[in-house]
Amino acid sequence: MKNKSRKLFLLVLFVMMAVCNMCAENYPYRSDFLWVTVPDHTDWLYKTGEKALVEVQLYKYGVAQDGEVTYTVCRDMLDGGHTGKAVLKHGRAVVDMGTRRDPGFLDLRLTAKIGGATTTHHVKVGFSVDKIQPYTKEPSDFMTFWQKELDELKSVPLTYTIDPAHEYDTDKADAYLVRLEVNRQGQCIYGYLFIPKGHIKGSCPVVLCPPGAGVKTIKEPLRHRYYADSGCIRFETEIHGLDPRMSDRQFKEISNALNTGANGYLCQGLYSRDDYYMKHVYLGLVRAIDFLTTLPEWDGKNVAVQGGSQGGALSLVAAALDSRVTLCCANHPALADMAAYLEKGRTGGYPHMQRMGLLNEQTEKTLQYYDVVNFARHISCPVRMTWGYNDNTCPPTTSYAVWNVLRCPKSSLITPVNEHWTSDATEREHCEWILSNLIK
Repeated sequence: MKNKSRKLFLLVLFVMMAVCNMCAENYPYRSDFLWVTVPDHTDWLYKTGEKALVEVQLYKYGVAQDGEVTYTVCRDMLDGGHTGKAVLKHGRAVVDMGTRRDPGFLDLRLTAKIGGATTTHHVKVGFSVDKIQPYTKEPSDFMTFWQKELDELKSVPLTYTIDPAHEYDTDKADAYLVRLEVNRQGQCIYGYLFIPKGHIKGSCPVVLCPPGAGVKTIKEPLRHRYYADSGCIRFETEIHGLDPRMSDRQFKEISNALNTGANGYLCQGLYSRDDYYMKHVYLGLVRAIDFLTTLPEWDGKNVAVQGGSQGGALSLVAAALDSRVTLCCANHPALADMAAYLEKGRTGGYPHMQRMGLLNEQTEKTLQYYDVVNFARHISCPVRMTWGYNDNTCPPTTSYAVWNVLRCPKSSLITPVNEHWTSDATEREHCEWILSNLIK
C-alpha cells in the first residue's frame, strides 16, 4: 500500500513539473539576454547631490558575459546627458551615474553587443523625489470653469440603453452592455456592467473603471471579474462611443483615423479649452456615476474609481469633479504635467506632445484645464497610487508631480523595476484596498 501511495505521489509530482515547464517562461519574455541592474541604494532613491552607483550584470542563456557596455545617463525622458563605457568582468560592472542638483530622475541607458547581437536595457533612479513639483500652474478660474460645465450637465436628461451581455455572464455576476449619452450633442460611451447575482437590493458598492489610452475595444471585460465576485458592481468603459461588438477590422480603421500622432484624439481641439476632445470625456465620467448611482443595487454610499495610465488619469479626474467618489485607485497616471517640456530640462507626461510639435503658449493654456495635477489638488477622498520607475510612457517624474500635490488621505505602492505595466497581484490588491476601505 505504501509503494502504491509513493508511486501515485511521484506520478502527480511528475505531471505538475511537466505542466509548470510548459507554462513557465524566462524573464524577460523569451529573450536570450537578461540584464540585472542593482543601484547601491536599495530603494533606488537618493538625495540631490548624492552619487548613484549601479552594478550592471548581463547574462546570455543564463551565462555571465564579458564584454563592453556603452551607456548614456540622461534626465528622465530627455536626450543629452553624458556617455561612457564599462567593461564587464564575469558578467559584472559598476557604472557611476553621477547625481542631480535638482529633484528628479536620471535614466541609465545601456547597450552591449554580444556574439553579433545587440541588446539594450535601462534603469532609472530618483533624487529628492518628495520635492518634485509640477510645472503646470492652476488657472484662477479652474474650478469655476468645471463647475459651469457640471451645472450644465445636470440639465441634460440621463439617457442610456442597457442590454444583457450573456456571453460575459459568470456564476457570480450578470453582464450587461450599456450605451450612455454624455451630453446634448449625443456623444456617448459604452461599457460592460457586472452586477453580482443574489445581491440584496441596496447592498453593492459601485466601481467605475475608465480605459487606458487608445481607440480600441473593451478587450477583456472579465479581467477584473473578482470585483463582482466580491459583491461590487463593476463598470468597464470606453470613451469614444464605439460599440465594443464592432469587428476588429472596424476598430482598427477607426483607430487609425483617431489615434495617429498629431491627428490623434488627445490633440483634437487643443487650441481651445471649450473645444478640446477630452472635455466630453471628463464630463462622461460624472455621467457614468450618475448612471451607476441610479441602480437599485447600489448601496447608496460607496463609489470607487480605478484605472491605469489614461484610466488612472481619468480616475483622478473623476475623484476631483464628483464628490460622490469615495475611493480612488490610479496606476501610473497619464495626462500629468503635460506642458512641463516647455521648461528646459523638465520632464513632461503622456502623450508627450512636444514630440509632435504641439506645445506652445496657447496649447499650454488649454492643457492647464485638463492636466491631472490640477485635478489632484482638489481630491478629498482617499487615493491609492502605484507606479514604477522604469516607465517611459508615464514617467515617474510626473507620477511624483501628481503624488506630491495630493492633500487627501493617500497610500502608495511603488514598484521600481516596473515599466508601463502592473501585475495581476497589484490589480487584485487594488480591489482588496477598496473592499477594506468601504463606508459601512
